[in-house]
Amino acid sequence: MAKKEVITTDKAALPIGPYSQGIRVGDFVFVAGEKGIDPTTGSIVEGGIAAETRQTFENIQAILEAAGASLDDAVRTVVYLTDIEEFGAMNEVYAQYLKVDPPGRTTVAVSALPAGAHVEIELTAVLPGA
Repeated sequence: MAKKEVITTDKAALPIGPYSQGIRVGDFVFVAGEKGIDPTTGSIVEGGIAAETRQTFENIQAILEAAGASLDDAVRTVVYLTDIEEFGAMNEVYAQYLKVDPPGRTTVAVSALPAGAHVEIELTAVLPGA
């Protein structure tokens, strides 16, 4: 049976609750729902949905790197938006980070997110060479 390994990096926003930034099990990395929180300030970045989405992906990228993976290894994402009207702006940034063979994705509108975020993204990746 594969052992669970907690993935943690200070290059991404630290958890604001009892959860891990990422978990590696076997050849898979499960990144917790990340938000556009600047890891140096602990606050949501300013600049709207595009800036938040960009910071969210920077956080996810740092966690994946700590696990030995990259955004190119993503196989699934779930995007949570507090305003579905911001889908287009989020999607433009999303496409800049997941360019080649983008993963399967689900996007849902939610009434609110922790820390006052407007976007949260969770991601599953398979380690290179698996």
